[in-house]
Amino acid sequence: MHLRQVTREFLLPKIRQKDAERAVVVAVTASAVFECAADDADDDEVYGVGAASPLLQALQRVNDRLLEKNPAESLLFDVVLFTTNSQQQQQSSRIIISSTRHYGLEVSRFCFSGEDDFMESLLKNNVQLFLSTESNEALQASQRGVLSALLDQQTSSCPSEQLRVLYCGDTISQTDTGPTSVSRRAAQGFSARLGEMRRRFDLFDSPLSIILVTSHGGRESCGGALRTLRSRGVRVDEAYCLAGAPQGPIMSMLQSHFMLNDGFCQTEE
Repeated sequence: MHLRQVTREFLLPKIRQKDAERAVVVAVTASAVFECAADDADDDEVYGVGAASPLLQALQRVNDRLLEKNPAESLLFDVVLFTTNSQQQQQSSRIIISSTRHYGLEVSRFCFSGEDDFMESLLKNNVQLFLSTESNEALQASQRGVLSALLDQQTSSCPSEQLRVLYCGDTISQTDTGPTSVSRRAAQGFSARLGEMRRRFDLFDSPLSIILVTSHGGRESCGGALRTLRSRGVRVDEAYCLAGAPQGPIMSMLQSHFMLNDGFCQTEE
């Protein structure tokens, strides 16, 4: 007999609650945020920080700066921590919550779901961006229309005081048709919200930086991508046209927390 695992959700009582209509909901897997041990641990222990810890700190920094400018600001990041590993869920839910508190990470909700239920949980929580270190999870979410991106170990060296979002410019100017149009519309909606956040800050000293990299083509391709992003209200802080050059060196220099295109994008070496 197959027993369907029930999704469990927890709220942190002292976290600033976000406006459900305006919040930009970002879901991150617990295994990306913490180095979750596979064996049992005492309830008073905490996990070590994982690759995505600077990312959560950078999201929190953007929220802090937005509220400094306007205490009534409602356009804020709302972070949901997801666990899809059933064994990890049964053994570590309390440790994940206590680790979040220990490191002062601003997470408003925890969602402990089974592998069969996590997509429904993403949709139920109105997740607008799903971040994972597992390519199959990110791809599955993208296929259901949830904008997704992969995280890797390089994320751990990214700055925590500034959120750096990189756009893959080779795809954002393509026609909005075909089987991926749902995920592309999700990407465009997220971009509009991100651009609105960026416009809250001045040109310099911003806690949010938007970067464009075009791998192929010349200045025309880069210019087309810039115009497309601008039409969606996105202000680009840095733009690079590689014209076929290898991505690796520039990606290491830019130190972006994640890379997006109009659906699902995996960082290339």
